[in-house]
Amino acid sequence: KGLTQSALNSMLPKLKKEEETEWLKDCYSQILQSVSLNLSRAYQNFFEGRAKYPKFKSYHHRQSIQYPQNVKQVGNRLKFPGKLGIVKAVIHRPLDGEIKTVTVSRDPSGKYYASVLMEYESKGTKPSTNGKVIGIDLGIKDFAITYDGEKTSKFGNPKHIARSEKKLAKKQRIAARKKKGSNKRRKARRIVAKVYERIGNVRQDYLHKLSRKIVDQNQVVVVENLNVKGMVRNHKLAKAISDLSWGTFVNFLSYKCEKEGKVLVEINRWFPSSKTCSNCHYRIKELPLDVRTWTCPSCGTCHDRDGNAAKNIRAEGIRMLSSSGTGEDNARVEEVRPRRGRPSKLRHSSVKLEAPAWPFGHASRTTK
Repeated sequence: KGLTQSALNSMLPKLKKEEETEWLKDCYSQILQSVSLNLSRAYQNFFEGRAKYPKFKSYHHRQSIQYPQNVKQVGNRLKFPGKLGIVKAVIHRPLDGEIKTVTVSRDPSGKYYASVLMEYESKGTKPSTNGKVIGIDLGIKDFAITYDGEKTSKFGNPKHIARSEKKLAKKQRIAARKKKGSNKRRKARRIVAKVYERIGNVRQDYLHKLSRKIVDQNQVVVVENLNVKGMVRNHKLAKAISDLSWGTFVNFLSYKCEKEGKVLVEINRWFPSSKTCSNCHYRIKELPLDVRTWTCPSCGTCHDRDGNAAKNIRAEGIRMLSSSGTGEDNARVEEVRPRRGRPSKLRHSSVKLEAPAWPFGHASRTTK
């Protein structure tokens, strides 16, 4: 079906001697072996049905190289094996473990980052002093509506793209007027990339701060398992949904909860949180998106659509914890502890840290 990794590695010495690929001599040997490993895995994933057929990446695509070992920190610099040597880097926090793998990549704005995989001895999770259970309803009008059993809070939609839309459109028009293939066009495209980079940085900052606040103040966090990929097929809402980055927000909640010894519960995306009365549990048949408030025909309670959903999400999360045996009766008094292992409906997955890369000259590995 294809060449194995060992077969690819055995071809490298010959390729270094050929005139067309003589430039491979400039690369550190283990970088080339990492490339062959990635290629072998890509074909394996394709043949096993987990991914599409591998494609050659354009020169303008995100460039990256991987050092599987022998990278060291020397003061405020990183020391790479081979010809690259010592490189200046802005390091925002000290390394607290053994460096294993370092991936150096270049983003569209021309900045270089070093993403570091480390191994360190876990210090254990600190005990939680807060036993609250919070339900979160993610939306478009308001980014997040939360209910912690006492009060409902709303966090507005920051509309990151909309705030920079005029500036972005202006830079894109300038880039479009430049001659294709010219240096001026490349410079203009880099300026556009910097605008996108700033939008992304502001978005990440907002998501980190909000997720940190929620995790610090609560023991159990309950969210909906949203199908974001399916939701962006609605072309009228695709731009707004993509700008909100719900999936990234849930990932941030996930690893922060795991690190702090807390629990993230994801309820079924088809759970009728908006259409169910949080007071008497009566369920209405239809509730169009443009209807923001409704009155329960059974008990007469007037509901704010999103606030009611947050209450129901929280209640469903507590029910799931009780039925799964996690916290048992403690779920009802909001003293829930994380269960060992990974139950199918409780999320304890590991994800990357908040700032997974060090830019050379802009490097970062900061926990917020």
